[in-house]
Amino acid sequence: MDFSDRQTRIISIVKDHEPISGEEIAKKIGVSRATLRNDLGILTMVGVLDAKPKVGYFYTGQMPQPLLFEKIFNTKVKELMGQPMIVKHDLSIYDAVVTLFMHDIGSLYVINEAGELAGVVSRKDLLRATVNNIQLNSTPVAVIMTRSPNIITIKGRARVLDAGHLLLQHKIDSLPVVSEANEHEVVGKISKTTVMEYFIKSGIDIENSSH
Repeated sequence: MDFSDRQTRIISIVKDHEPISGEEIAKKIGVSRATLRNDLGILTMVGVLDAKPKVGYFYTGQMPQPLLFEKIFNTKVKELMGQPMIVKHDLSIYDAVVTLFMHDIGSLYVINEAGELAGVVSRKDLLRATVNNIQLNSTPVAVIMTRSPNIITIKGRARVLDAGHLLLQHKIDSLPVVSEANEHEVVGKISKTTVMEYFIKSGIDIENSSH
């Protein structure tokens, strides 16, 4: 897998001006720092660049093996997704709290009477409900859940890299993976922890392959 034109330009700028901050790189290219976030993340993760806090980016001179690079960044969500924890919309908040902590997960996916995704309940939602003195035993999770169209979902054919971007962008713990045929049918989940573990392991594999 080849680097994009912008990633190639970033590498060239860092070579010529290291150490250089992300803001300075963005200014030389003529885009915002946020626009470069994914490119810099990719180049750092694969070991082409190194980043030091309050110093900037350095060129390492290491290039990842093409096949390994291709495998890492084209891995699909469906290859890593886990089993979703699905609850009904009329489940009490109390039972939702018990379910969440018994299974040590970050979010519950709520379905309606038709079995379709209706909402997402996070640890923060449940904590907020408990401190606001809501009647936990008699109030259904539907009252506190995040509802569509504010639910961020992803499909199994999407890349793990895209899932990671959505998780960071929206500051959420996990994404419901929905069916290719029906975007309201939950078939899995991809969590921030799963994505992080995948890229850490991949980074180790890249480092080992360069020695």
